Amino acid sequence: MPQTKSHKWIPTFLTLEQFETFVLPHLHIGTRGPQPKLSLHHAIFNYILKLLHLGCQWSELPIEKDKNGRPEIHHSSIYRAFRRYETHGCFEDIFKASVSMLHEKGQLDTSDIHGDGTTTAAKKGGDNLGFSGHKHMKGDKVVAFCDRNCNVISPFITAPGNRNESPLFKAALSQMMSTARTIGIDLIGTIVSLDGVYDSRENRKAIFNRRMVPNINENLRGRKTPKPGPKRLFDSSIFQERFNTIERVFAWEDKFKRLLLRFERISKLHYALKSLAYTMINLRHFCQG
Repeated sequence: MPQTKSHKWIPTFLTLEQFETFVLPHLHIGTRGPQPKLSLHHAIFNYILKLLHLGCQWSELPIEKDKNGRPEIHHSSIYRAFRRYETHGCFEDIFKASVSMLHEKGQLDTSDIHGDGTTTAAKKGGDNLGFSGHKHMKGDKVVAFCDRNCNVISPFITAPGNRNESPLFKAALSQMMSTARTIGIDLIGTIVSLDGVYDSRENRKAIFNRRMVPNINENLRGRKTPKPGPKRLFDSSIFQERFNTIERVFAWEDKFKRLLLRFERISKLHYALKSLAYTMINLRHFCQG
């Protein structure tokens, strides 16, 4: 089990100092017109976090009022800033920076990596959706990876809800390796723990080719006995950790009510909010007290 404590509250508000450290270097401020004050950027980002946490509509955001009883900012200005940040890839940059900081501070434990997928229902419609017969709902799914300390370490792969997760694994693994190279994480010899849905020759080969070790629960596929041939490597004790790692991360994600159901008809906006939620999960180590 991980040696560091992972049970810490997930931040839904950043102080000005935390905002300047973790967020501001990666925000697109704009070059035209007079630059707004730093406090305004800080307030806008926290309002986006508040919307993500409360799950309310943009027009229902509880905006602070001045001494004259007027809102300090209109909700449409917050939404425009959110769209600008998403267009310039700011949320992805903030997420990668959080992983890099975890690596620098020694908070990552990549001896074992746990991966899994999660499906979000989308009752209002939108793009990149499909009906999942297993989940009995229309929505989309993501495949993500985390380390032993419940830190999300890879940008997730997205797909409609009717897609099987197994073919998505190779693309998700490539994304994780790209992030590891950028940050400088050495994954040689790392154990990649997955459940039976990812049990395939192609996925095992993809892991072996990257000099990592697959720990995948064998999928019998209707057989009453294991498949004949050499016994595949599988450590049940490592597999059991997934309920304290990747499943816990997905449970923490439910703290952000905006992600319980997909309200955004444009998928990239929903994924931007999901990236922000995973960033807050990573930043829990640095935002205590």
